[in-house]
Amino acid sequence: MHKFKLYCNVLIFLLILIPFCFYSCTTEPVETDLLLPVDFSNVPENMVLTYFHTDKIEIRIQTDPKLMEFINKENIRYPVDLYTDLEFDPAGASDSIEPGTYLIPVEEKRIPMNPAIKILSINPSYLSVQLEKKVKKTFKVSVPYTGRPAKGYIALEAATEPASVELTGAAPLIHSIKELKTKPIDLTNVNETFKKKIPLDLDNPSIISSSDHIIIATVPVQQQLVSKTIENIPIQIWNCTSAVNIEPSEITIRIKGPFETLSNKEITNQIYSFIDLKGLKPGIYARHAYINIPVDLMMTEAAPQVFTVKIE
Repeated sequence: MHKFKLYCNVLIFLLILIPFCFYSCTTEPVETDLLLPVDFSNVPENMVLTYFHTDKIEIRIQTDPKLMEFINKENIRYPVDLYTDLEFDPAGASDSIEPGTYLIPVEEKRIPMNPAIKILSINPSYLSVQLEKKVKKTFKVSVPYTGRPAKGYIALEAATEPASVELTGAAPLIHSIKELKTKPIDLTNVNETFKKKIPLDLDNPSIISSSDHIIIATVPVQQQLVSKTIENIPIQIWNCTSAVNIEPSEITIRIKGPFETLSNKEITNQIYSFIDLKGLKPGIYARHAYINIPVDLMMTEAAPQVFTVKIE
């Protein structure tokens, strides 16, 4: 009786297990599309791979669902050895590879895929590759500005360190560069000289510089020179006790200097005019007036220039 129960239990277990195994062993394969980056290597030394190239291929695969989980975790890339694929000279001379556009067939055997995975289709069937001659050229670095400095200030041309940079890249791209610039520097409300680290404006990744892309720019900021007219300055009489009549009795001048200095009334109030009559006897004289101008300012115009002085 005990053996009979054991046999029954085994039979029931097998009846449950067999359908399960049959179901799991006959799981239908699934299909999916994968986008594989193209990994270019061994570019000829005197050439540059431009951005006009096929950088991805699409494949459709069929596989067991269990394998699909591993595929999604793998970083699968399609390898291309440019020197080997494009070298037509049996002697292996790289000079036989000329600038131009090439079509390289996509081969299923190069795709690093598990043999249990079936590749159904590959698109495109050819990779388009453009090669250009590699050239070097040295450019002076310039720094563009945006924004405006604080009122009364101007920014002069920036000095850069280094002052020039050697660029390497495809001949058409290098020759198309008329001026090598950094990214712009914002001058909004600045009122003093400053330094800033700024990258070169090289958006094309196929162009490389001989040094770091970061440039140290020194931006000279100084006060703007402005002009101002001061009218009706009275003519003072020095060193005379007699009655004196001056015609005209006032002078108008135009001065030039830093914005903040000319905007400071305490400084502009120090401007005055006088005529020194020391040693002169009564009579009529033609005299020039002296103008006292504070430091950092200069007089550019004065009217009138000659005054009639009558000493009683």
